Amino acid sequence: MNAGAQGAAGGSWLARLVPAAGWLRGYDPSSLRLDLVAGITLAAYLLPAGLGDASLANLPVEAGLYACLFSGLVFWAFCSSRQTSITVTSAISLLVGASLGDLAGGDPARFWALATCTALMVGAMSLVAYLLRAGSLVNFVSETVLVGFKSGVALYLASTQLPKLFGFGGSHGGDFWSRMHHFFTSLGSTNTVALALGVGALVALALGKRYLANRPVAFFVVVAGIVASAFLGLSGYGVKMLGEVPQGLPQFGLPAVRASDINELLPLAMACFLLAAVETAAIGRMFAQKHGYRLDSNQEFLALAGANLASGLGRGYPVSGGMSQSLVNESAGARTPLSGLVAAVIILVVVLFFSELLRDLPQPVLAAIVLFAVTGLFKLSALKRLWRFNRGEFLVALAALMGVLGSGLLRGVLIGVVLSILLLLRRGSTPHTAELGRVPGTDFFADVIRNPENERQPDVLVFRVDASLLYFNVDYVRDRFEEALAARGPGIGLVVFFLGTTPNVDLAGADLLEELRHACGKRGMAFRLAEARGNVREALLRAGFGGEGAAVAAHQTVTQVMDTWRAGERAGG
Repeated sequence: MNAGAQGAAGGSWLARLVPAAGWLRGYDPSSLRLDLVAGITLAAYLLPAGLGDASLANLPVEAGLYACLFSGLVFWAFCSSRQTSITVTSAISLLVGASLGDLAGGDPARFWALATCTALMVGAMSLVAYLLRAGSLVNFVSETVLVGFKSGVALYLASTQLPKLFGFGGSHGGDFWSRMHHFFTSLGSTNTVALALGVGALVALALGKRYLANRPVAFFVVVAGIVASAFLGLSGYGVKMLGEVPQGLPQFGLPAVRASDINELLPLAMACFLLAAVETAAIGRMFAQKHGYRLDSNQEFLALAGANLASGLGRGYPVSGGMSQSLVNESAGARTPLSGLVAAVIILVVVLFFSELLRDLPQPVLAAIVLFAVTGLFKLSALKRLWRFNRGEFLVALAALMGVLGSGLLRGVLIGVVLSILLLLRRGSTPHTAELGRVPGTDFFADVIRNPENERQPDVLVFRVDASLLYFNVDYVRDRFEEALAARGPGIGLVVFFLGTTPNVDLAGADLLEELRHACGKRGMAFRLAEARGNVREALLRAGFGGEGAAVAAHQTVTQVMDTWRAGERAGG
């Protein structure tokens, strides 16, 4: 191989590992202005979001800035999505804030170190997922569960911010119900100035969303709150301020945690990883479909790994792709991930030189920003759609929602994972089965229940399973087969098991077919297979279906199987 070819191969390898190394070489200069504008807009949105979400995580506000800064400096280079923005999110922030209190033992420094360690663990899990090429695994968490979980998170988040909006202290710990009880019993302590300020911020955010869509309205609300605090002396009216935000960069390195903490943090890290993986992949798929490019789910795992490792080393906490932030980025005109780098550089400038300006940000304004953001998590329309579509799926979403409200966010997300798996297993273990009849005037066979005009053959039962035959559904299939056979009564001479809709058969499935063949033989009925795929025929051959030397005929239709059997019956007669 010559030097030029070696360089091309090396460049190709580097571009696969770090996509930015590929697209930067062919970067269109006309996209630079759009990416710069999108980056500035995104930074204006990320700054207040980082501050608000850090408070949800019970961390100092600078932890949110550090997380957005360091993750943003890394994510853009590794991601395959062109518009996804990496950030701290409300769901993960609440998970962190609700899960580390007991382990930290009331020590704020230890709480922060544990949150930082969680980010490093999420990064390590993402890296392992990338190496195992596990991009498709995120699809196992159903959208049904996510609808319920996010709605529960929205209500839980509201219960933590309403006391700040009304200007009194919130409940320390407890579930949603205890927090809301504390809120309603404390309404007599409302600070009217704080409430007026918070409601004003909410109105400004609502008007901005309506008339200034996809503009950094939250940023201007933050600036207005700081100016109002300085000129009106709001702290003198009992309005709580954000307080000091350290200027400059943190010490970069590993957090001071014990080896035993790793095991304690594992459930939280797994929950954060799951949320980050699902959310980031969902955002990426949405933009890739809209703009007509290919998303590499495995590459997003590598980008998540780099972002969370950088956040953890920089005293941040777990990060994920953020839906609202990414929509802002895309709507502002982002053409490439370069907009994410621009936003990170702007946050870096703020952290280095202007963080002291955030000191006089009123807490009710910050609470208003968080409360307004949470409206995007609660999807009443999605819950109504589930109710209309399938009551069972609605109950699954409701269980995830109530799990968050009654058992906390960490247990809630774990309940969601278990429900996703159970929902998948339930569907897989109870596949649709059907008796088939001949479509009038054709040789095609279809479901006789859905299409009563289809003609049953008087001496033939044609049975179909619309799924693979696997160990966890063979008992169900056997029961449905016996029911279909019993419903036809006596007079059946041939049973045809249609395999055209069965993509795979494991050993238990092969054993089931052999068992049915023997059972039919004892009752004086022939048992044949129709339209078995090549891989299914090979699996049955390996399993010894039909005895040594037997083979399943290829491409035999139901009609051909029946004609062959009847010809044999006539010859034998």
